[in-house]
Amino acid sequence: FDEPVFAEPWQAEAFAMTVALHDKGLFSWSEWADALSAEVKRPDAAADRHDYYEHWLAALESLLSAKGVAGRSDVDRLAAAWERAAHATPHGKPILL
Repeated sequence: FDEPVFAEPWQAEAFAMTVALHDKGLFSWSEWADALSAEVKRPDAAADRHDYYEHWLAALESLLSAKGVAGRSDVDRLAAAWERAAHATPHGKPILL
């Protein structure tokens, strides 16, 4: 199989962040499984699961909020800052906040 594991780079980054935060002890794998399961079972989830990593990211954000690491507004503010920086950065250059 020569297909990439992740369709987009951000999916790999979300996966890596989840593993790193688990390794640091922020949450257990059973907590992670419960959070992810709740997201993928949402009524608005795509039947073909093309939105799986969007649910993955939502589960991670939910756990960060539940654990008091970063609230939803913190995550939204940082995401908006990255979006602005990405649009202002020439292709091939590192994005800086």
